[in-house]
Amino acid sequence: MSQNKILYAEDDQTLAFLTKDNLEQHGYAVTHCANGQICLDHFNSGAFDLCILDIMLPKIDGFELAAAIRKANQDIPIIFLSAKTLKEDRIKGLRLGADDYLVKPFSIEELLLKIEVFLRRSNKTATEPSTYRIGKFDFDSRNFTLSAATQKITLTQRESDLLKLFLDHKDAVLKREEILLKLWGDDDYFRGRSLDVFISRLRKILADEPGIAIENLHGVGFRFVTGQ
Repeated sequence: MSQNKILYAEDDQTLAFLTKDNLEQHGYAVTHCANGQICLDHFNSGAFDLCILDIMLPKIDGFELAAAIRKANQDIPIIFLSAKTLKEDRIKGLRLGADDYLVKPFSIEELLLKIEVFLRRSNKTATEPSTYRIGKFDFDSRNFTLSAATQKITLTQRESDLLKLFLDHKDAVLKREEILLKLWGDDDYFRGRSLDVFISRLRKILADEPGIAIENLHGVGFRFVTGQ
């Protein structure tokens, strides 16, 4: 079985050595880059299964790097590791399409768990359907788009992942913590608030579609009703 390849951008050499060593001991092939430009060059010239990015990098910062990676590849998991603790930074990272954001100092056990979750999800996604019909819309989950005759809406990756999860479980009850664990790997308060924002936007987009609704089951979770 081939090793999963991880692209790792971190300018702190001590932290980078310790993290790379731990990941390699758990069977991953790690390419470490000390600045954002080197990381982007490696990404453009190689094939990787997951990216781990610091934010405060020389040459190209982690946010710009993540945007470039996500533009080129919409499916590869991205995890931020950063000393930046402001909520605004976490939101920005997630909006850029990152799959998670861990604050330094972080637990290597938690990072390993996140990597396993996202690689498993990524491998599973490759065999699942990526296009769906929702009312007047054609939904392309890989390109994050909802398209109608005269309208095209681009979703964030999180919104697209959430809508796909609902469509794969239409008319079934999805518990709130189940959604959070599937999409983020944990169910803390911050991610719960983000989930509410994404559901609110999806409701607005689909508000005029007859029979389609995201029902809120108080204290339990949500149900995506198709009316079909």
